[in-house]
Amino acid sequence: MNTAILQQAANEARGLAMDAVHKSNSGHLGLPLGAAEIGAVLFGELLVCDPADPKWLNRDRFILSAGHGSMFIYSWLHLSGYDLTLEEVSNFRAAHSRTPGHPESFMTPGVECTTGPLGQGVGNAVGFALSGKRAAAKYNTKEHTLFNHHVIAIAGDGCLQEGVAREAAAFAAHSGLDNLILIFDSNDVTLDAMAKVTQSEDAAALWKALGWDVTTIDGHDLQAVHDAVESAKNSDNGKPKFIIAKTLIGKGIPEVAGTAKAHGEGGAKFVEAAKKVLGLPDGTHFHVSGGVRSHFDSLKARRADAHAAWQKTFDAWAAANPELKAELDASLSSSTTAEDLLKAIPEYPADSKAATRNSGGEILNHVAKVLPHLVTGSADLFGSTKNYIKDGGDFSDKLPTGRNIWFGIREHAMGAICNGIAYDGLFLASGATFLVFADYCRPSIRLAALSMLPVTYIFTHDSVGVGEDGPTHQPVETVSGLRVIPNLDVIRPGDSEEAAAAFAGAFTRRDGPTLLALTRQDIPNQGSVPASVRREGTLKGGYVLIRETGELKTILLATGSELQHAVEAAKQLGDGVRVVSLPCFERFERQDAAYRESVLPASCTRRIAIEAGVSALWWKYVGTEGKVIAIDRFGISAPGNAVFKELGITAESVVAAAR
Repeated sequence: MNTAILQQAANEARGLAMDAVHKSNSGHLGLPLGAAEIGAVLFGELLVCDPADPKWLNRDRFILSAGHGSMFIYSWLHLSGYDLTLEEVSNFRAAHSRTPGHPESFMTPGVECTTGPLGQGVGNAVGFALSGKRAAAKYNTKEHTLFNHHVIAIAGDGCLQEGVAREAAAFAAHSGLDNLILIFDSNDVTLDAMAKVTQSEDAAALWKALGWDVTTIDGHDLQAVHDAVESAKNSDNGKPKFIIAKTLIGKGIPEVAGTAKAHGEGGAKFVEAAKKVLGLPDGTHFHVSGGVRSHFDSLKARRADAHAAWQKTFDAWAAANPELKAELDASLSSSTTAEDLLKAIPEYPADSKAATRNSGGEILNHVAKVLPHLVTGSADLFGSTKNYIKDGGDFSDKLPTGRNIWFGIREHAMGAICNGIAYDGLFLASGATFLVFADYCRPSIRLAALSMLPVTYIFTHDSVGVGEDGPTHQPVETVSGLRVIPNLDVIRPGDSEEAAAAFAGAFTRRDGPTLLALTRQDIPNQGSVPASVRREGTLKGGYVLIRETGELKTILLATGSELQHAVEAAKQLGDGVRVVSLPCFERFERQDAAYRESVLPASCTRRIAIEAGVSALWWKYVGTEGKVIAIDRFGISAPGNAVFKELGITAESVVAAAR
């Protein structure tokens, strides 16, 4: 290892960070300066990657969990030769630049996942590591090794204080993810103050107790960093690796180094003097020396050679294993359509009755046969959420090919881990819990929507129909609260055929996540309407379930378990009534104006919506002359039918409102 050139690279990376933060007058200098030697060893020596192909299947995955230190990763990606020009680095935090304030996976080549909300990157890294373990077990053969990469993440005190990181860390150790290396940038500082103000745990003892291998090093000692990471990479002992790197936050700017002021842009006004101390040329900005350029150019060529050698192995593997190759291609291409999946899901008897969580479990197993790269998990609720893949096996260190992931009571980590699996792109991830606990994983759901990840959430017990468990377990505001997240499809199917389409649509969506809200209680199949109509209509988000036989006078809108009440009310109200099923607002809004008008003609203003949840979002569809039968309060502890009756979620309420 050429420590002289790597130290020079570390200092020049510090200079890039200083100039970028100073120019934008915002940002976080602390980590890019304090962890520069760690970056030099990783990007300048040990990371297995190919900047010319940021998505090479066997690359090491690097995750900056402490995403506020984004200039760290931008500097090193630029120096390494990724498609990130010096001009883009200089446009840090500018509108439409490829160097936004926090790393975004869809903006910058080489950025694996969107980070910034603290702790999320730790959970994402665990998802990447799970995906890597599963890929190695599924695709490697005795003759050919396709997957043996590592996942390396950097986190700070802020990340590790967040509960999602602790949940994910426990899961990682229990699951034997020894391909995961977490570097703790331990600088004893948080944003407001020194870390001792808010924490006093012994990090080494804590993480060892969780089941991780733990090493403590001087984070500014290039050789120590090298040896620790190299040792972690070479240790397949069934334990993830935790490297405590003691660093000086803001190193290079003496006026703020080692203090909370170094966390943000507090040191920016001292950068010119600091750059001189670092040996950077006077009067230059965004300086990279010829020697550092030459080192990374040579390294880029060697990395390309390593990739080319791997490609020969891959080609030989593909020739020897055509079925595995076809399966891998299918998972990467994601060419299966919703219609393809629906062909594999038998229609339900017209007069059947089922909870959509139960029919959903059956549907999932049909889908799983078509999509072998689909994995599913539950937060200790498989018995209730019904999303277990039969004969799929349980993921563990003993069976990494298992398709069922036991997340334990760790909803937030489940969300972040599913995101990591989705970012990796080798498998299709889904997770399950009760709908009311969506709030425990909402930050991860939001990031999945922001990052356009194809994650599916199978959330059951979707209303006050939960019954005797009472208001703590009866979601009333939850569905509407999720509908307001941009780019999240929330589908609340009204019978088993709508559930079939909901699953098919969810598992073939590629530009964002989908949440399925399923019932605990049985609801009738709307068998008077062809299954094809219900399936096609659900994929469009809304459709005419029951068409008026005379002049249209009234439109009844419903979703989920309340669809049955709208249908019953229509029978009582006569021939001028239309029933519209609206299982997914978001999909409906993506249809063209002509289709939406055909379902909800503007000429008919007598509209009534019914849903066992808050009323707020329904006024968009019923208008000022309409009515909404809803629950704008918390529920009660009683049998589900009694709760529905007391709170007015009945066909009789619809009839009364119409009359």
